[in-house]
Amino acid sequence: MADGNFDKRAADKAAAETTPLAELNPGLPDRFAADSFWPVFERLRREDPVHYTAESEWGPYWSVTRFEDIVAVDTNHQAFSSDAHLGGITLADFNPEFMLPMFIAMDQPKHDVQRKTVSPAVSPARLMELESVIRERAGKLLDELPIGEQFDWVDRISIELTTQMLATLFDFPWEDRRKLTRWSDVATAIPGQGVVETEEEGQMELLGCLEYFTRLWNERINAEPRPDLISMLCHGESTKNMEPMEYLGNIILLIVGGNDTTRNSITGGLLALNQNPAEYDKLRANPALIPNMVSEIIRWQTPLAHMRRTCLADTEVGGKLIKKGEKVVMWYVSGNRDETVIADADRFLIDRERARHHLSFGFGIHRCLGNRLAEMQLRIVWEEILKRFPRIDVVGEPKRVFSSFVKGYESLPVIIPERV
Repeated sequence: MADGNFDKRAADKAAAETTPLAELNPGLPDRFAADSFWPVFERLRREDPVHYTAESEWGPYWSVTRFEDIVAVDTNHQAFSSDAHLGGITLADFNPEFMLPMFIAMDQPKHDVQRKTVSPAVSPARLMELESVIRERAGKLLDELPIGEQFDWVDRISIELTTQMLATLFDFPWEDRRKLTRWSDVATAIPGQGVVETEEEGQMELLGCLEYFTRLWNERINAEPRPDLISMLCHGESTKNMEPMEYLGNIILLIVGGNDTTRNSITGGLLALNQNPAEYDKLRANPALIPNMVSEIIRWQTPLAHMRRTCLADTEVGGKLIKKGEKVVMWYVSGNRDETVIADADRFLIDRERARHHLSFGFGIHRCLGNRLAEMQLRIVWEEILKRFPRIDVVGEPKRVFSSFVKGYESLPVIIPERV
């Protein structure tokens, strides 16, 4: 398998280096599904860090690939908009026929007041309450895993743990919690790639999501305010009069934000440790490295490969003039491997200095709301894993998501040889 991987990497690099620069289109989802996109970004960081793709299935767009340039775009809210009505936050424009406004796809001041409404769900006090809940659930899931028998880590641990957490944050009916997983997958899926066949099919499922959450809204609007996300939205001054599609947009944002990122980092961390056995040895020898390792996992995985903005006024970035109305994609996945800012950026090092200095949570007003919750979940999972299992072996190739937005995994076959 090692020789095959070497040949594949060489072929990927040759393809990235020989394509004329003007024709490089870094957003192709099949490259992400094949994990073959790395040489494209290496070349762009080196030769054309603010790169214009004139023709693509999403229209023309700029790619920003270096760490410092990404931070400059991400924090310049006057020049770069997230507004859904201008296209939103992904390489593909939001669908004007099925518009889902959500606070991550809004600009100030509306963004700020809506975000503030739900932020108590992940306050330091609330995280302290949730820690014991997460630990108990993680322990139970890990204790139920088979020994010496192959199973899918994504389904049994990554999805189940994050879905349980989401159900708690929403106070969502426990027996229906896998609906949250499904809606998260549908919301981010490219039609025809195994999740939904057509865009219309996906829209129908999301309208079913709206119907379900509207029922929960109606129950909670008539009850005393509680510390769950739905209650916060329906009692919040800035959110209680939302139109149905805006409510759905914010629900989808909270589902995807609370699900995909943590779920894919839980899988990505296990894969990285298997690909770097010396780091796995280092972890077993010193479990105190777990908090630092969690930040390195989140950098290494970069669960959302990009965020997009729309330029509001002619603005220079990295020596290039981006004009009003043009689409700008910040490739976090590339910035997190920028050697000019992160030493040995292509190495997975669980004792890395300044490990939290990464782009995976974004910067500025849209910095990930649940970043501390994500870190806490990963820390607890690894603390509980090390108490139970000397190692967990990846025994086959991961199946990656067909997307250049969600950088994640559909499955990862593993075997646990023995308990501690």
